[in-house]
Amino acid sequence: MKLRHIKLILCLAAVLVTLFSLWASHVLTQDLKDEERRRVEIWAAAMKSLTTADQGADMTLVLQVLESNHTIPVIVADAEGHIIDSRNLPSSFQTATDTLEAHQSMQRAGHTMRIDLGQPSTGAKGKAAFITVSYGESQMIQRLTLYPYVQLGIVALLVAVAIYALLSSKRAEQNKVWVGLSRETAHQLGTPISSLTAWSQLLKANYPDDPILDDMETDLMRLRLIAERFSKIGSAPELSETNLGEAIDHTVQYISRRTSDRVRMYCSLPSERIMARINAPLFEWVIENLCKNAIDAMSGEGEIRIYVFRERDRIVIQVSDTGRGIPARHVRDVFRPGYTTKKRGWGLGLSLARRIIEQYHMGRIFVERSEVGVGTTFRIELPRNGRQ
Repeated sequence: MKLRHIKLILCLAAVLVTLFSLWASHVLTQDLKDEERRRVEIWAAAMKSLTTADQGADMTLVLQVLESNHTIPVIVADAEGHIIDSRNLPSSFQTATDTLEAHQSMQRAGHTMRIDLGQPSTGAKGKAAFITVSYGESQMIQRLTLYPYVQLGIVALLVAVAIYALLSSKRAEQNKVWVGLSRETAHQLGTPISSLTAWSQLLKANYPDDPILDDMETDLMRLRLIAERFSKIGSAPELSETNLGEAIDHTVQYISRRTSDRVRMYCSLPSERIMARINAPLFEWVIENLCKNAIDAMSGEGEIRIYVFRERDRIVIQVSDTGRGIPARHVRDVFRPGYTTKKRGWGLGLSLARRIIEQYHMGRIFVERSEVGVGTTFRIELPRNGRQ
């Protein structure tokens, strides 16, 4: 099963758990609200009985009902809106104004009951006296209302941790593959390089003036460099202060000698030296990969421009070409291992470039801009002090 399918299943499971939790919490909260309203109705009836009772009547049961409410906030007001009594209000309510505002807020929310006392009210002849009982939600309901959101956060956190663990596991597995492939490649190159070096020395001894041997030595040096690069991919490379301009210029000259005259390469370097903590063989490999991809994108004809400059606390390298460009939907895929538009190729060049820049040099590499039919610009950012 592919990783994206696993992530989709985890996210879908999280959504289903959350929806079920929200539904169950809603049903439970609504049942509790109905139950609390019935309790308030009983409490209000007891309050009416206490208010209208004759002297000498036994109010023991009524008082027990009134005293049994320890959780639901209630406020009793007379016909003129004056507060008569209140229970279970938050400790933050210090003044009568706070209580009155809470009473009005409960009324606006529809949490109120009118209790007719059945006798004329003072100053309102002919009208029945009444009191209003307003009530709020108990702490239990408030907690149940918040519970689904807390659970949602926990589920989201668990899903995020699971996805991160999957990604870390996959990344660790990929790292093992990279290390094994790189070391095996370097090892396999070692034997023929040693043999070719010995043959080169033998030929030089017999034909010291043959110019072909110089080209052979150049190619052997190139093979040694490739083997060195692969050996460094499999382990943490050593970084050192290097003149960035010289490293880039060295790569540009190498590419220029091995490509068509129809490909024009321009390198814009600042007048002062730009020093950076890099591993020169690996960094040159990155620039070489970007240039080769640009040449392929231009079908062997066009311009490649390389710009190097400082930007705040970073060193920036831009590699632009006049090739066919990258469609917007594929921009995020170009660094994915195996992605390639070539008929021949493994699609590892840009993936290796990202690994070298981001993991070994603590920098960034990304497509800064690309337009189909116009060209593409890759941007590399390196920290000036060798740290991110």
